[in-house]
Amino acid sequence: MNIDLTNKNAIVTGASSGLGKAIAIELARSGANVLLIARRENVLIETIKELPNNGNQNHSSLAVDMSDLPTLKQSVIEKLNYYSHFDIIINNSGGPKPGRASEAQVDDFINAFKMQLFAFQEILQIALPTMKAQNWGRIINITSIGAKQPIANLGVSNTLRGAVTSWSKTLAHELAPYGITVNNLLPGFILTDRLVQLLESEAKRKGITYEEELQYRQSLVPAARIGKPEDIAFAATFLASEQASYINGINFPVDGGFLQTL
Repeated sequence: MNIDLTNKNAIVTGASSGLGKAIAIELARSGANVLLIARRENVLIETIKELPNNGNQNHSSLAVDMSDLPTLKQSVIEKLNYYSHFDIIINNSGGPKPGRASEAQVDDFINAFKMQLFAFQEILQIALPTMKAQNWGRIINITSIGAKQPIANLGVSNTLRGAVTSWSKTLAHELAPYGITVNNLLPGFILTDRLVQLLESEAKRKGITYEEELQYRQSLVPAARIGKPEDIAFAATFLASEQASYINGINFPVDGGFLQTL
């Protein structure tokens, strides 16, 4: 199957490293023009250099803190004026810090929701009019297996993922008549800086080594390995394609079989 995203303009948030970077590379490889959004301008500039480019593609970057909603909104509007339309939105952002939900402060929840759900809504409202006008669009949210099966010691994250999942399902029903699909990708244990930090934190909490915690997590996965960012990137690129036009409103786990739920 040949996925061709030529002339499609894609937004990828959290694009300077990890899952966002891998997705941006794969979208560009399929022909899309990619707008990279993340906080660190110097890293974004280097990431753009790594994106495949057939010579006619137009990649750019936007350095902004996703939780700074007014600045995010104004900056994305300026990029919309530059690109004229966005066809694909990949909502991806680093998760909240570890900890029990019962011990979290209200501000922990507010900050997490600003960084993800509220920021995703701001970007959606900017891109949506042209998506509707073209009768085509793809919105893909990178959430977590925690949306279906809560993960221990990730209380705020589990709560946030559930909210994003419900938002996505609601949008899928509202926007389907306009040729717009809305889906969630649920990564399992994927080897990124974020996972390394979580495993280090969990190992410290348990009083074991990082290597022991990594081995334990791997033992929970029927595929007997930790995933790669490319595993998520391939799935996201498929959901962004014309071939996935009849897939809408789903939670798509990419977890090596970890989840016990259907």
